[in-house]
Amino acid sequence: MPKVVVVGAGNAALCAALAASEHNVEVTVLEKADQGERGGNTFFTGGGFRFPYNGIEDILELMPDLSDEELAKIEVGSYPESAMRSDLFRVTEGQADDGMVEHLVRNAYDTVKWMRDRHNQRWVLMYGRQAYEVDGKLKFWGGMITEAVGGGEGLSDRLFSATEEAGIEIQYGCRALGLVVNEQNNAVIGVKVKTRESTEVIAADAIILAAGGFESNVEMRTRYLGAGWEFAKVRGTRHNMGDMIRAAIDIGAQPYGHWSSGHAVAWDLNAPPTGNRRIGDLYQKHSYPLGMIVNVNGERFVDEGADFRNYTYAKYGREILKQPLGVAFQLFDQQTISMLRDEYRIREITKAEANTIEELADALGIDIGGLKQTVEQFNSACQSGNYNPAILDGVKTEGIEPPKSNWALPLNQPPYFGVAVTTGLTFTFGGLKINPKTAQVLDTDDLPIKGLYATGELVGGLFFHNYAGGTGLMSGAVFGRTAGDNAAQTVVS
Repeated sequence: MPKVVVVGAGNAALCAALAASEHNVEVTVLEKADQGERGGNTFFTGGGFRFPYNGIEDILELMPDLSDEELAKIEVGSYPESAMRSDLFRVTEGQADDGMVEHLVRNAYDTVKWMRDRHNQRWVLMYGRQAYEVDGKLKFWGGMITEAVGGGEGLSDRLFSATEEAGIEIQYGCRALGLVVNEQNNAVIGVKVKTRESTEVIAADAIILAAGGFESNVEMRTRYLGAGWEFAKVRGTRHNMGDMIRAAIDIGAQPYGHWSSGHAVAWDLNAPPTGNRRIGDLYQKHSYPLGMIVNVNGERFVDEGADFRNYTYAKYGREILKQPLGVAFQLFDQQTISMLRDEYRIREITKAEANTIEELADALGIDIGGLKQTVEQFNSACQSGNYNPAILDGVKTEGIEPPKSNWALPLNQPPYFGVAVTTGLTFTFGGLKINPKTAQVLDTDDLPIKGLYATGELVGGLFFHNYAGGTGLMSGAVFGRTAGDNAAQTVVS
């Protein structure tokens, strides 16, 4: 029986394995981590998926058990293909690969349906992260409104269960070192792997690379992202070292995408160097559009209200690393504290509360005079308007730089609340070039490398400069399914 080998065991990898298993092939998954650390970055995500939908009817196809009572309390709006396509080009400054965007947008909804109908993946609305109560209804915003039941951990567990139910072999503690090529026809025919016991070659008729980016590799991220990135914390797995990106390039694969950039967010200052599987993604701090962000000098440095959080959080994390000491502080008052996301209520948070701005600055380690001046100037610059966190409300500042373009409320209702954050790197944007329609890896002449496919965070070309929330898991699933289908169909034909 023909054999397909998948390198990696996150969302993209397991979707590839499941898709391949639907054909008459043997599928093996190679997971670098032991079983207790399995799942790659997927485990550490919130489980959010971005896909186009035409209205509540499409959502009900995914969540048919929504009750009439629930339906009466929510407003999901719509998110057509044109909006998703526009968002992906807008946040990437027009640099995203046209073919990749088109394949992703056209196949996203069908893929989440496939995950549900074929592999029993359950979905829920993101009540706690993507909705605000307005006029008695929970209004969802920002395009991404759906998450896997149980978040990233639940998604990972369900995919592993589906993989096992499909009879797919998973080899844990199996680190892929390189690719084996048939010199006669230049086809990839195997993977060189290292286990605790030995180093060997696993033969395959097709190989799908889904082993993540290079964010956990201090040397690579400092070389490609730049000076200072050795100090960034890593949000997810410690195992994403870029091994398979380098292995593919070594045999002629084409590097592609934004190699000097990555997805980075505001992350708790005292979080560990890499992901904590108990805390998951709760070290992130994403409610900054409701407040103010300053550095240790008390100075603002970004427009907190430039856009919905979904479209700014992955680039604002990088801005924190540029600040003195690589630290920033998110500040809120009683007008918005009740709207903060659940991640602000965990025990493992670097925070302070105070009745005055001076006391808050002292407690957090911010320059007292600098913060007092910034808050006074900000408060004076706030303009009146109809505040609504579920839309781009245009409630802004005037006369200060940087401005706050939406949701600009004066910081003047004590007690005040602040959290200290640094940069948390999620994944890197640079990777391998693929044919979007087949997920085959392309060489430096733009020709497909026989027997080699790729999906997930080691694929470049989709993300540049910035990122739209929920696109990572969605693209991993879409291109994973594409890779699995095409790899399997090719080897059985």
